[in-house]
Amino acid sequence: MNRFFLGTSLGVSLLLSAASCTVPADGALPDLGTFGATRAEAASKAQVQNILWTHAGDLEAQFGQAQNIGTAGMLHGISNGYVIVGGGANFPNGGPEKGGAKKHYSDIYVLKPENGTLTQASHTQLGYEIGYGASITADEGIYYIGGSPQEGRGNKIILLKADNDGNVDVTDVASLPFTFSDGAAVLKDRVVYIAAGKQDGKAVNKFFAFNLDTKALTQLPDVPGAEGRTQCIAQALGGSIYLFSGGSATAYTDGWKYDIAAGKWSQISDVEADGQKISLLGANSVKLSDHELLAIGGFNKAVYDNAVEKLGSLKGEALADFKNTYFGAMPASFKWNKKILIYNADSDTWRSIGEVPFDAPCGEALLLKGKYIYSINGEIKPGTRSGCMYAGLLH
Repeated sequence: MNRFFLGTSLGVSLLLSAASCTVPADGALPDLGTFGATRAEAASKAQVQNILWTHAGDLEAQFGQAQNIGTAGMLHGISNGYVIVGGGANFPNGGPEKGGAKKHYSDIYVLKPENGTLTQASHTQLGYEIGYGASITADEGIYYIGGSPQEGRGNKIILLKADNDGNVDVTDVASLPFTFSDGAAVLKDRVVYIAAGKQDGKAVNKFFAFNLDTKALTQLPDVPGAEGRTQCIAQALGGSIYLFSGGSATAYTDGWKYDIAAGKWSQISDVEADGQKISLLGANSVKLSDHELLAIGGFNKAVYDNAVEKLGSLKGEALADFKNTYFGAMPASFKWNKKILIYNADSDTWRSIGEVPFDAPCGEALLLKGKYIYSINGEIKPGTRSGCMYAGLLH
């Protein structure tokens, strides 16, 4: 892979790739500030200042496909030092405006990370297609919860482990009493907390705790706010579960904290940066420390709310015209969130550290390993996926 080191007018630098997934020069970020500090040092000071992005590599085509056009809703995590992604869905025969059907995949890619690049170690398949489940990285491997269109698989919790050579072993862990997709799940002290999303195909605000050791499932108090909440983000920070945004018929910007010891929810700050409330519907997040999370992506609330209203109310030719205009628009027209947002649980505040220098992704696989964050695939507008993999060096 050829990469070029280019200076910018702001006195910072970006690594650009000669491949198709380039990082444009106008994506320059603010002053590097803590340049040279390790991720541990930066995290200890709660001062991740910005991210230096580069093209990390490409995924080969899924089995049976001529090319990889990218997928959204992928399984993702880290096992035995490898970055593992797989499954997800796209529209190989055209998006919604063309009546194309959504296709899920069973492919699993095992990638070796090294200095901001991801090199394929193996490419295999599960025995069934997956997408839009919840992924959790644990010491023992990657737990994947629900997220399959195949009968009898959408309620499963599975564990994926990579060996030293990048071969993957998959084990069924448990079966939930409902199918699960488009929600959030986080791990805290051997308990998986499963929040909101779709259960048996219906948007819900339910909240459960699954004990990995006893395999017991306990229903907890519902997530407050909306009756149905899909594609929210969540992380375990300190002794609480923090959950933000998501949406259903409208996009949300609210925030909630579940105190594990007290067994109660309380409202916290909305997602807001630079004086603007921001929807994180469709975004993804990583845990920077026990006090902070970082989020990338999110549908624009005004554009999303308007589209939901129009698609649900227009008829005939008016509906067809709206679909053609809406789904045919360029990615920038959707105004998806490009801000890189960090939430601090101690101060209950959000801050922005700049913008991603590529099309804002939603449904991307977002992972943190060492001093690098990886943003893999996702969609860049409704129905259109990105096949790009980006690596960001934390400063």
